[in-house]
Amino acid sequence: MNGRRYTATFHGPLTEARKELRRLLRAGDTGNHVEPSRLTVGNWIDQWIAAGAPGRKKLKVGQRTLERYEELLRVHVKPKLGGKLLQKLQASEIDQLYNELEKKLAPMTVNHVHRCFNSSLSTAERKGMIASNPMTRIEQLPSAGESDHGLALDEADLKTLVTGFRPSATMYAPVAVDASTGVRRNELLAFRWTDFSHEAKTLKVERALEITKKFGIRYKPPKTWRGNRTIALDDATVALLVAEREKHQRIMASLPDGAEVDLSLIRLPDDALIFPAMPGPRQDFDFAKPRDPSSFSKRFRKAADALGFVNFEFHHLRGTHATLLLDKGVPVHTVAERIGDDPAVLLRNYAKRKRKQTADTSVASVINTLSAGIFGP
Repeated sequence: MNGRRYTATFHGPLTEARKELRRLLRAGDTGNHVEPSRLTVGNWIDQWIAAGAPGRKKLKVGQRTLERYEELLRVHVKPKLGGKLLQKLQASEIDQLYNELEKKLAPMTVNHVHRCFNSSLSTAERKGMIASNPMTRIEQLPSAGESDHGLALDEADLKTLVTGFRPSATMYAPVAVDASTGVRRNELLAFRWTDFSHEAKTLKVERALEITKKFGIRYKPPKTWRGNRTIALDDATVALLVAEREKHQRIMASLPDGAEVDLSLIRLPDDALIFPAMPGPRQDFDFAKPRDPSSFSKRFRKAADALGFVNFEFHHLRGTHATLLLDKGVPVHTVAERIGDDPAVLLRNYAKRKRKQTADTSVASVINTLSAGIFGP
């Protein structure tokens, strides 16, 4: 082919050998011939990761996602299949790998391994390194199982939770703002004062924090294109943010509490965060230093447990915000736009999200009232 001689060994009947020969010749004629290669599955995974783990859209993934892909494939795929020749990889070998993983890993983790491995093999097929992706011939796709869609609080419980954080000078404001906006944790901790408009009563979501092993904590664009949005704020949240900004302006100007001064004359740095990291002993206040997201979530969880909201995670505030809006009759697309989510995903999570018992009782009361109206006394 193309002036080069290729040889292939085939084991089987003569009729099958002739079929294979015709297939190879046809592949050469159509340009689908795959050059023989000694590249192993492990070598290919390394190349794919080094290229940024591109998928169907031929785009690199984020650094945190890339590190997670590398970890999943290094720990769960390469020990079993890394030494296999990429072009000789069989669907049955992948089935065997998945069967072994399902005995020791959670369904969601096995599903993540499959998605990463499948993406890498799809890229190899697209680049002409393998004739076809063996994933298309595996017996059964690993199920992700039923994920935790979180717990939604009712209004009374949400108020109790947020109020319980009031004594904390560093946690109350971010918890209250998240409860009233439904933003993701890493979006919340990336807010700058330039994103807040007192006059328009809005917050712009333009970036999020990303935790990486290679670069530490850094900024990235929002999770999806829907993430770039402007959120309308209620008066109470606006007042809270204005008070928080005044605290920062006083720190910036080294003003004591109660000192009368026109704070509008004090300009915060353009990169000043709304919820920056608190300085340690003998450290200056760095307005642009972000909080550690993991530590922030742990502090929230510990405080929430102490308030009686056991196992209530910080990201459940986002689900609670969306659930309360939908329960109030706000249109799905309006809520999805506000929280930067896909309407279909929002509805699926809404349907499966756990409710507090008080919420179930409230629904029962509505149904009883409706039934009484239909069937009469």
